[in-house]
Amino acid sequence: MLCLPLLTHAQFQKTPWPAAQGAPVLGLTDLQGQHWTTASLKGKAVVLNFWATWCPPCKEELPSLQTLHDMGGGDPVVIGINVRETASHVRRYLASTGMNFPVVLDPQAELAKRFGITAFPTTLLIAPDGQIRWRVVGEVDWAGAEAGRWIIGLSNPRR
Repeated sequence: MLCLPLLTHAQFQKTPWPAAQGAPVLGLTDLQGQHWTTASLKGKAVVLNFWATWCPPCKEELPSLQTLHDMGGGDPVVIGINVRETASHVRRYLASTGMNFPVVLDPQAELAKRFGITAFPTTLLIAPDGQIRWRVVGEVDWAGAEAGRWIIGLSNPRR
């Protein structure tokens, strides 16, 4: 697994999810016990972020995901996927940072493998129709204008 270093120019790479490649079915339970399924997320934009506490760019990015979660009021739905760490470690980290958006554990990196995630942070932008539209590798300001345009664009039909 790769944690991307801070880059001097663009901090991320945004690429379209291949239209021919379907999205894996979601069946997730976060640390608070909330269940997230493909069906329950239908009709909502989803920001699915794969991260780890040992990844400095992930830790830099997480506060903007919290802001997006707070500002959006559930639209978009922000879900963090913590990869290869224990529940106790992740809970302590979230408590120490004051973050409370939904976080799902992926201790064996099974979800990461299903989605083809090999670098952190990586975020998948899922449209209200349930289709993944974008893969964003690297650190992003999710509370910023550019990311806001990406999320708004998820409601537009795929061309």
